[in-house]
Amino acid sequence: MDVALGTLEHIDPRTVWRTEAGAFTPWLAKNIDRLAEVLGLDLEVTETEGAVGDFACDIVARDLTSSRPVIIENQLEPTDHRHLGQLITYAAGLDAAVVVWVSREVREEHRQAIDWLNRHTDEGIEFFAVVVELVRIGDSVPAVLFRPVASPNAWGKATVEAKSAPSERSAAYQAFFQQVFDELRIKHAFTNAKVAQPQNWYSFKSGNTGFYYNATFAKGGKLRAELYIDTPNKAMNKAAFDYFLGLKGEVESEMGASLDWERLDNARASRISVVLPDTDIDDAAVRSDEMRSWLVGQLLKIKATFGPRIPAALASAKAAVPASVPT
Repeated sequence: MDVALGTLEHIDPRTVWRTEAGAFTPWLAKNIDRLAEVLGLDLEVTETEGAVGDFACDIVARDLTSSRPVIIENQLEPTDHRHLGQLITYAAGLDAAVVVWVSREVREEHRQAIDWLNRHTDEGIEFFAVVVELVRIGDSVPAVLFRPVASPNAWGKATVEAKSAPSERSAAYQAFFQQVFDELRIKHAFTNAKVAQPQNWYSFKSGNTGFYYNATFAKGGKLRAELYIDTPNKAMNKAAFDYFLGLKGEVESEMGASLDWERLDNARASRISVVLPDTDIDDAAVRSDEMRSWLVGQLLKIKATFGPRIPAALASAKAAVPASVPT
């Protein structure tokens, strides 16, 4: 039996995005998850055309899981030396920990330059070179593809990492959260994050800026999963918290647990959390499976319970807080 198959056709990106600054950068900022997925990061855009001296970085973002600053430089033409220099200038000026260069074509000498930077910098900074492609089959709507051609190489950084190896406790955090990341990503499509850092907390995006699903080993021997409310506007945060507080009975019933409601009036942010008491990272040596299962389960419940209610909380907060109220 004959099977009709189409032919994959590559399209000039400029047929869709006429300009970098006016078309491609705004599109990428709105669709940052597409790039984040191939990088194995959870990204949140904080600024476009961010000022660095007399220049402007196309996109400034942060990796939510670790709060690392991220810069993204775009080109709809093949890479060139000028943009390589700008990339390094932006990285230095914004103290970036993740540096991403997106282009329709990454020249071989520039791919080698990114690889060289990854080999000769420590584990605190990562460089990516990514090709953006537009493809279609027949008369179909064009699809965008992001293809990393240069990325951090843990083996290439082994010597540097050995000089600054994390402490035993930090390494334990990293090992525990790596298992959490893998389960959340592979089984539940909860995050794009692939590589855990040696730290005791992580933040995951909710799909609404300023609202995050956090996991942390808190002081006092507590493992905590939480909804963290932290928009730039303190009054908005408190109003959103109050909205959820009005639904306390309803949300606790759905969660199947009593929650800790912390308005935190002296801070900008607020949190609503569930806690596993008497739990420290040292316990992971013998309780890792139990702790991971509890944490993953609670993060999924928080997302299922609060996620659908966040838009209404935002609308309620905006209605309650006049635009003139300072942040």
